Amino acid sequence: MLSLLRLKLAETLRAVGPLIGVVCVLQILVVGASPGAFLQFLAGSVLVTAGLMLLFTGIDFGILPMGRFIGAALPARKSLSLLLAVGFAMGFATTAAEPDVLVLARQAEVESRGTLAAQPLVYLIAAGVGLFVAVALLRVVWGFSMAWQLTVVYSVMIVLSLIAPAQLVPLAYDAGSVTTGVLTGPVVLALALGVSSVLAGRSAVADGFGLLGMASAGPIIVLLLLGLLR
Repeated sequence: MLSLLRLKLAETLRAVGPLIGVVCVLQILVVGASPGAFLQFLAGSVLVTAGLMLLFTGIDFGILPMGRFIGAALPARKSLSLLLAVGFAMGFATTAAEPDVLVLARQAEVESRGTLAAQPLVYLIAAGVGLFVAVALLRVVWGFSMAWQLTVVYSVMIVLSLIAPAQLVPLAYDAGSVTTGVLTGPVVLALALGVSSVLAGRSAVADGFGLLGMASAGPIIVLLLLGLLR
């Protein structure tokens, strides 16, 4: 565990170090914020670094192995409906807890002056991810072409973008971009890799990846449809 913590600390420092360095340079040369504000930034940076280190450690230590185990165990039940239900539930639950999604929903509520409530928006985004994770798992099981699936999904997305209310289109695409973050991405990937690993004659590289591309399209389509129905 200690070796994993050290490894994740190094990874986290490589990730956030450049951002902290840029802000420090800007503080010295350009911004000149008050000492209190700058110290608050440094304290927040320490907390972010510690939090990300623990988050990444938890993902590698428990979430990824369990996701793979669940994915590998589901085909043995020989129930397609169970597999799709679990895929939806995992996509929904992880997206509803995704920090980026929560931030986006709160900002949308503020800027829309309450027209778009944060919590229902989170659930809509999570439902879009869950639905399209289930669809992507269907492709893994049946083995049909990823190119065909993406062509259909992105064609629908483009058409909806042209006819949906213009003020909702940017939010929909932002929702698609923030869904596959630090929590959803590892869980969905682990689930798909687990499923593909136990299917005879299948490649984990060819079948286990591509779910995040599908998952990110889900919230876009759901929110664009919402705009048409409102």
